[in-house]
Amino acid sequence: MMEILHNPEKHRFTLSQNGEMAYVAYCIENNTFDIRHTIVPTSLEGQGIASALVKEAYDYARRQGYNLVATCSYAVRWLQRHPEYSGESNPDCCEGNACSL
Repeated sequence: MMEILHNPEKHRFTLSQNGEMAYVAYCIENNTFDIRHTIVPTSLEGQGIASALVKEAYDYARRQGYNLVATCSYAVRWLQRHPEYSGESNPDCCEGNACSL
């Protein structure tokens, strides 16, 4: 079981495993919750951590009544695979494996 922690002061959801830290960074503006970055160290890749972090973040945002947006390219793809979240990509989003910010 993955323990994901929310740090609202830093606008992050984090997960620590094997001494490594993975996180999702977000911002909230105009009632919109925007995931800006999804960071998973190479040693933790392939374990579903990025997906779990993004889901936890968007679940939190939905409970708060925010509109869901993704600037992070990973979060954009996650929202495309989960249309039930009714999220959209930020026009500032870059294609590929990089965030525009």
